[in-house]
Amino acid sequence: MMRRTRRRKKEEVEDIKCACQNLILRSGRGRCGCSSRFSISSCSAVRCSMSMFSILKERVGQILLPGDEFCCGPQDTLPLTDSGRPERLVAGPGLRRSGDRVLVSRSGVLRHKEPNKFWIESQQRRYVPAKGETVIGIVTAKSGDVFKVDYGGSEQASLSYLAFEGATKRNRPNVQVGDLVFAQFVVANKDMEPELVCIDGSGRANGMGVFGAAGLLIKVSLGLVRRLLAPHSDLRADLEQLFPCELVVGMNGRIWVRAASVQQTLILANLLQSCDTMTAPQRQQLFRRIQLGAL
Repeated sequence: MMRRTRRRKKEEVEDIKCACQNLILRSGRGRCGCSSRFSISSCSAVRCSMSMFSILKERVGQILLPGDEFCCGPQDTLPLTDSGRPERLVAGPGLRRSGDRVLVSRSGVLRHKEPNKFWIESQQRRYVPAKGETVIGIVTAKSGDVFKVDYGGSEQASLSYLAFEGATKRNRPNVQVGDLVFAQFVVANKDMEPELVCIDGSGRANGMGVFGAAGLLIKVSLGLVRRLLAPHSDLRADLEQLFPCELVVGMNGRIWVRAASVQQTLILANLLQSCDTMTAPQRQQLFRRIQLGAL
């Protein structure tokens, strides 16, 4: 009796599977018109990705607020003539994916980078460390073989004395409390202490280390930092036309600037802090007035 009951259950499960396959593969195509090797769930995911991608593209350059969301409507369809495979949407800072929806988590302007990256550009000043990002830190203490560095976050990061180019147990780097360091995060986890290094993967400094003689350190928003570090930055090009200067830009919103004189250094620092709230025409007009000596 037990064997007969088990056989009946197996036969019922197989019948259900066959019925489901016939439902999905009926007429050889899914609901959205794709080939029969895709399931219904994958068809709807592709359709949602494409419709959401087009909706986000239409909103690029507009101001979004926390709580705004983008999702698939019932009328969204995938064209049968579209043979190309859609790109997966990448949600950057300020956007968060939740199933078939994209939620806005901070206020700002929606930006887009080809082919499929979207993010929110805002005036945020609070920095959250991320692995691989370079920051400007201030050495606050030295405990044994580790330096404590303030990078502007919720807690201090650790920097080993061996994390410098050419550093050994006998040849220690000359780092004092109060020095500025340009370093990179190798550990950035919410459950672990952040850890910084001043060398890249090959053991070279590559511009990192102790710096900051005769310069000025200022604090700006994270959005202005991203604009300065863009490959073809209009803001950086305008600054280079004013005075010859040196800039060290950290992803944590700190900028170190030095020019030929103290007066030029102060002018550049004030300009950078003013650019946070200026539009491009206002910034260009201000720079022209400085070039003409009106200020």
